[in-house]
Amino acid sequence: MTLESSIENYLVKRAKEEWLFLRKVCWIGRRYAPDRLLNNVYIELKRPGEKPCAGQLREHERMRKAGNRVEVIDSKEGIDRLINEITKG
Repeated sequence: MTLESSIENYLVKRAKEEWLFLRKVCWIGRRYAPDRLLNNVYIELKRPGEKPCAGQLREHERMRKAGNRVEVIDSKEGIDRLINEITKG
């Protein structure tokens, strides 16, 4: 079984390889922040097949309404697709 932490570790590795801006995200005084910010894309990481909880979905919707891009990624292939999109334009 693939764990969320192994997908996150893969994201960190790939972002370093491509020299991309990557930060861990934490809301002070609020819950349900996405896990990472990659360049200008917020990323919610999940293990394969897992979905965000209701609170996370509400936060993602608030963020999208404010003009932010939020992606839910549950695989290394999903990370590769996003990084290719960012680096290839």
